[in-house]
Amino acid sequence: MTAKRRAEGPAVKKSPAKKTAPRTWKQRSTSVLKWGSIAALVGLLLGAGGFFYLYQSTDIPDPNAEFETETTFVYYADGKTEAGRFATQDRTSISYDEMPDSIKDAVVAAENQSFWSDSGLDPKGIARAFFNNASGDDTQGASTITQQYVKVLYLTQERSYERKVKEAILALKLHRQQSKTEILQGYLNTIYFGRGAYGVQAAARAYFDKDAADMNLRQSAVLAAVLNNPSRFDPAGGKDSKQELEGRYDYVLSQMEKLESITPEEAEKAAKRLPKFPEVEAESTYGGQKGHVLEMVRNELNQLGFSDDEIDGGGLRVTTTFTEDAMTAAEQGVLEARPEGFGDKQLHVGVASVEPGTGAVRGFYGGQDYVQSQFNWAVTGGQAGSTLKAFALAAAIKEGFSLRDTFDGNSPYELPDGTEVENQGDTSYGSAIDMVYATQKSANSAFIDMTLAMEKGPQKILDMANAMGIPPAEAGKDAAGIPPTSPGLEAITGIALGNATVSPVNMANAYATIANEGVYSEPYVVEEVVSADGEVEYTHEESTERAVGADIAADVSYALQQNVTGGSGTAALALGRPAAGKTGTATNGKGEVSSAWFAGYTPQMSTAVMYVRGKGNEQLQGWLPEYFGGAYPADTWLAVMSDLMEGLEVEEFPEPVFVDGEAPPGYAPTTAPPAPSSPQPTQQSPTRQPSPTKEPSPTQEPTTSSPTPTPSPTPTDDCEGVLCGPSSSPSPSGSPSPSSQPSSSSSPAAGGGSSGPSQGPGGRRDEPAYAERRRGQ
Repeated sequence: MTAKRRAEGPAVKKSPAKKTAPRTWKQRSTSVLKWGSIAALVGLLLGAGGFFYLYQSTDIPDPNAEFETETTFVYYADGKTEAGRFATQDRTSISYDEMPDSIKDAVVAAENQSFWSDSGLDPKGIARAFFNNASGDDTQGASTITQQYVKVLYLTQERSYERKVKEAILALKLHRQQSKTEILQGYLNTIYFGRGAYGVQAAARAYFDKDAADMNLRQSAVLAAVLNNPSRFDPAGGKDSKQELEGRYDYVLSQMEKLESITPEEAEKAAKRLPKFPEVEAESTYGGQKGHVLEMVRNELNQLGFSDDEIDGGGLRVTTTFTEDAMTAAEQGVLEARPEGFGDKQLHVGVASVEPGTGAVRGFYGGQDYVQSQFNWAVTGGQAGSTLKAFALAAAIKEGFSLRDTFDGNSPYELPDGTEVENQGDTSYGSAIDMVYATQKSANSAFIDMTLAMEKGPQKILDMANAMGIPPAEAGKDAAGIPPTSPGLEAITGIALGNATVSPVNMANAYATIANEGVYSEPYVVEEVVSADGEVEYTHEESTERAVGADIAADVSYALQQNVTGGSGTAALALGRPAAGKTGTATNGKGEVSSAWFAGYTPQMSTAVMYVRGKGNEQLQGWLPEYFGGAYPADTWLAVMSDLMEGLEVEEFPEPVFVDGEAPPGYAPTTAPPAPSSPQPTQQSPTRQPSPTKEPSPTQEPTTSSPTPTPSPTPTDDCEGVLCGPSSSPSPSGSPSPSSQPSSSSSPAAGGGSSGPSQGPGGRRDEPAYAERRRGQ
């Protein structure tokens, strides 16, 4: 066996280990508190340091753009009655002094009772939010008014710790930079109250149809209750929502009493019932004609240099040329006159009324509800038909012709290239009809003959139309008009027959030039623009230019009056005052009647009416019960103008002058053959049906009636031709005509030319008495 080795040195005897007494709960608690306090202190110091760092490094950002916008209001011409509005958000900011004390006190009592004394933060609310987030509960805010304002104005609605911390920092900073009244004013102008209303002014309008300044205690308490949860407390939400509102309403009043904002008696009285909620019409911003109005206004504001951002959120106050009466007259006139059963989906009616002398568009009807279709037919327009003959007549007189000069009114009329042009219904009016009678009966052949008798006649007619207010085919640098183009307006032989597409606004304005004695005014719809701070940023200045001499305008006006008194526009006679106008009917490429017009005026107002179908160029003939300009368009014109003229003084047109210059070289007046021993029947063109419920086919009946006499206001000793007689003239020999001839336009003949076919030797007739009266060339 091996012996155990003994350690060196004496042996050491070990003492038994002492037993440690167990620690009491008190000792353990003391230790935990000690180390917990140290940890809390360290955490507090770290948190404070971090918060201080974030405070120093965080700048107040730019406000959210949409919450800085203000509604732009559009007014009728009176500058007071609202016609519409543009808005990113429906908001109208008002000053602190314009806000009643009741709304300020109610909101403070409901949302932040320590508002006037706190530093912009609610520590308890922040702690509660952190606790609920940590426990997985829904996040909570319990924010102060300052915090809510910061969140809305500068931050997003994201729910996160980071956003909450940033909200607190910005609230402290804003508290140091703005006064309490500034913060409360901003908050009440910004916060959402439901019903699309941002800010207390828009809310007062949305809930009570009044300005915020006029609200009473009950109404203020309701808005203070609603803003807490608009979808929950809006009384329009039904019985449950109203009961919820009542509970919140009572809470607001009790808190106001607690803060001594109101007396117990006031609180008790207000708590007895909710205020009355008037029926505030919930109308679409763009519904009905309103959208067409706003679109026209926006387009003109853009042209004037205002951006869409300024228009939608700049808080502008825009006064337009439109009057509520004229807008109503246009719409009611269409509804009254158009055939029953024909709505806006297929039948499109465009109406425009322009004031002579100013160019102000006073009223219009754009067609169907803007929400359903954005086509404004008062601006889009259609083929103008024979309404363009007025400008051909003006051009001819300027070139030296007289109203007394005669042209070929027979049908068909053969052009030099062999092309034939027919009058409506292929009706012949005689080989020698003067321009008054040709205008009265809308004789295509006579106007073609007159166009060809002028050197570069088509171009001169085009130039006259442009000068009087019909825009060119393509917009130029300084193009004017609404719109500034007339597609298809070209210098072709048949220009007077109306192939071009023209808007009713421009047609009404061009006819207003005639009514204004030949002075053109640029059409417009914006009268004045005032900024949100009350500065006038734009005021319209009239832009006028003489388009044609006053005497020529008087003669054209005289011829157009005859279209009303004895031609296709006789429906306008029922206006009961002097009126001038012209019907128009155009055909599409298939030879189908596709548009019908009546454009006319009194000295005070010019109105154009257009009927088209489908995409604007589809067949009316066989679809409408009556499809000529003298039918529904003239009836619509009458209905509109009757309302517009009501109460206005009856004004007369200037007397005709019968301007007589030097006719273009080569012109020889046409002569009529000897009158037959007995009248020969001619085929009458389609006439108006007695009832819109009848079949739409036109009637064609033979007639032996003579033309409607053309009155002459000033008989003279040397009078000859078709204008003789003290009050009327004999009809052109051998040219019997229908008594109710509707105006029309065949498809313009192709080709052109600067001179017409040879008309035989000889010069123009000698009329020295009228040569002296030549003026206004």
